[in-house]
Order: sequence, then structure tokens, then C-alpha cells
Amino acid sequence: MNPLPYLQQMTLKRDQVSSFDVYPFSIPAIKTLDRVEFAKEVTIFVGENGSGKSTLLEAIAVGLGFNAEGGTKNFNFGTRHTHSELNQFLRMSKSYKRYRDGFFLRAESFYNVATNIDELDEDPYAGPLIKDSYGGKSLHHQSHGESFLSLMIKRFGGQGLYILDEPEAALSPTRQLAVLSRMSQLINQQSQFIIATHSPILMAYPGALIYQISTSGIEPIKYEDTEHYQITKAFLNNPGPMLNELME
Repeated sequence: MNPLPYLQQMTLKRDQVSSFDVYPFSIPAIKTLDRVEFAKEVTIFVGENGSGKSTLLEAIAVGLGFNAEGGTKNFNFGTRHTHSELNQFLRMSKSYKRYRDGFFLRAESFYNVATNIDELDEDPYAGPLIKDSYGGKSLHHQSHGESFLSLMIKRFGGQGLYILDEPEAALSPTRQLAVLSRMSQLINQQSQFIIATHSPILMAYPGALIYQISTSGIEPIKYEDTEHYQITKAFLNNPGPMLNELME
């Protein structure tokens, strides 16, 4: 019996929601949410800013026991309590086997994770340095993109559940390709990825299950049918006319 996916299904406890007129339940995608199935290897959520994809990913991560601002389940810092209560209304269906490793990468608060690691490593009685698991150098002493790659290459160890919220934020196209390669290595080591992204490069991971989050709800979509793919392809194939039209 295959242990993957570690997270198999997510269901909204609709009968426990007192009102769908208040945040976060008023978000159209959440208001219509019933059940979401997760792929064995890679599940990707796409949608416009404000569509609710980061809110949903955060709720999944917190519901599984990760820190709302990111990190492993051992991180418990909080610079500001801003996460929604959505996680309390999600029912998670999991595999019979627990994942050995896990991480919630949230691009907008990864700085806070790096800071917390440095603060913990300043304690002389805390044991082995945490930064040694991230390449042996403070994440603050690396560029944003370098720190993201250090996380994936040095810290992610396989047999893991990795939840990534807009990981492309600090990555060049070349490094996004490096992320795809590293994902493949980790998936071959029995790992599962759940990702929210705007990147047509990351969306292209072979066999990924892509969900479009919109005012119509959450629906599966083919890679080539995503707006991200179509606009990027149209622009790269013929940038001149598109730029002229935009600047008229």
C-alpha cells in the first residue's frame, strides 16, 4: 500500500460555519469550498492576488501543525497574529504513514523564519546550531534566492510534506528550474508538495494536479489552460504588439 499522498483530502466543515458573510468564509473560493483531493506528488493552486490561495495554503499548514509564519513544526514564534481561523474548519484526511520531514515556506515571512533561527542559535545551551541544517550559514547572510535554494537543498531531506507559498518570489527563471530539479529528487524520495504559485515554470512540473482558484470556486485546470501559461506564451511569442497595445 503506497503511503503517498501524506495529505489525501481536505474538507470544509460547512455545517460548523456560522456565517459565510465574514472573512475568510466570505472569499468566493472558500464560500463554495466542499472537498479538495491532493495528488500523490504535486498539487498546485493558482489564481489572482486576493483569490484566497495563500489563505487556503496557510490554513492547510496550520491545520497540520506548522507555524503560521513558516518553518517546521518545531517553530512557534509569531511576529504578529494575522492568520485566519479557517484551519479550525478543515477536516484533513491523511495517509496511514506519517511523513518524516516537513516545512511550510511562506515567501512573505521567510525573513522572520531566518531571524528566529539566528536568535535560537545565539543560545549557548540550545544544542547543535540550527543553521547547520540550512547549509551552515545564516540565511540572512545569503541573498533571498540563495536562502530559498539552501532551504530546499540542505534542509529538505525527503519523505516529507512540503507546503510552499509563492516560492518563486525571490527566484530567477534559472533558479526556478533548479527548484523543479530538486523537487524531482525529493519526490523520488517519497515526498509530497503542495504549492501556491504564479510561476508558469513551477506549474509545469510533470503530472502536477493544478487547481484554479477564482470567484467560481476551486476547480482542476490543465496547465495549458491557465491564464499564466497563455499570457506568458502570447507575450514571449510576440512581445512587440502586446507592448504597443498596453502603452497606447
